[in-house]
Amino acid sequence: MKSGRPTKICPVCERPFQWRKAWRNCWDEVIYCSDRCRRRKSTVSLKDNV
Repeated sequence: MKSGRPTKICPVCERPFQWRKAWRNCWDEVIYCSDRCRRRKSTVSLKDNV
């Protein structure tokens, strides 16, 4: 990863992801690293409750 960029951990795949230019206005609201993980968010909440 390029240094100097903020990173977050995706709660679905548990991998780190970096700030992207497309997220410059909404970085605080970004939770998931991709659309795929955003669609799979319900499976994570079920897994956490078990």
